[in-house]
Amino acid sequence: MRRALLVLLGAVVPMVFTGVAHAAPECPEPTWTETPTGTDAQLRGLSAVDSRTAWVSGSRGTILRTTDRGRTWKQVAPAGTEALDFRDIEAFDADHAVALSIGPGDASRIYRTDDGGKSWRLSFQNSDPAAFYDCVAFFDHRRGLAMSDPVDGKFRLQSTSDGGRSWAPVPAEGMVPALDGEFGFAASGQCLTTSGPRDAWIATGGGASARVLHSGDGGRTWEAADTPLPSGASAGVFSVTFRDPRHGVAIGGDYAAPNAPGPAVALSADKGRTWRTPSEAPVGYRSGLAWLGNTVIAVGPGGSDVSPDGGRHWKAFDTGSLDSVDCARGACWASGAKGRAARLSGV
Repeated sequence: MRRALLVLLGAVVPMVFTGVAHAAPECPEPTWTETPTGTDAQLRGLSAVDSRTAWVSGSRGTILRTTDRGRTWKQVAPAGTEALDFRDIEAFDADHAVALSIGPGDASRIYRTDDGGKSWRLSFQNSDPAAFYDCVAFFDHRRGLAMSDPVDGKFRLQSTSDGGRSWAPVPAEGMVPALDGEFGFAASGQCLTTSGPRDAWIATGGGASARVLHSGDGGRTWEAADTPLPSGASAGVFSVTFRDPRHGVAIGGDYAAPNAPGPAVALSADKGRTWRTPSEAPVGYRSGLAWLGNTVIAVGPGGSDVSPDGGRHWKAFDTGSLDSVDCARGACWASGAKGRAARLSGV
């Protein structure tokens, strides 16, 4: 079903304690400021640099960069990649970025630019027809991981120690066995995430349970934890993100039943070893998450939501379709269907 993907309003609930009612904390009303991109490509890849600079990527070989707060976007994709789908992009600044295209076999590729997209170098091209790379993430400007759906019963990883200029396979011995049918969703570039110098997490679905895998040693060894999110052929954890190595949020649902009421959010305070459902959650399927201080922003085809308290309470603030969200240096950007890209204000 991974190939099929190539394709909150929460009421304020009083809490009573010693006779005093406590409501969810108030937060400013956020809004998306549209920044027209000039394309109708599906933009599932996104990397925020700051309030002026962001990169987005997606279908039909699209990689766009803005350095003027979204007033203009420039197509900067590698030449000859019009048939590729760039589902993830990780930018270090306005000039340096790594882009991942997804697909079976040699459609899974990684490119690196050091000059704002004027030129690119192909640094990885998958040669295994059984592999299918979904996401890439970095611990810092040099060390990173790229993740493939399971091959021979285990998720496959590539690692880099030179900023994505070269990649090497991570030995499979340290990876936990995959469940039958388990895979990652290439929906927002957020099925793999990092926090700090050593901790990494993988979001999964498709199997008997929706899981989050955690590594505390830079990707060499992994352990798995079940989440309360639904799992199935089109359901699971689509995005996982950590504010610090201990506190994380996982989000997802079922993209084939986007309005299903099942739990779409789970929280962890112990590095992803255990997960719990908060008292409030966005309504329906969501594919992207980002932290802005203690505030969490969630997006999906059905709208956007904000939580001012780390995922415990949520409020819907936009009904438009978005796939991914990312925040950096106090600025948040989002991207999605029909070339939509936007900056967040009011938070």
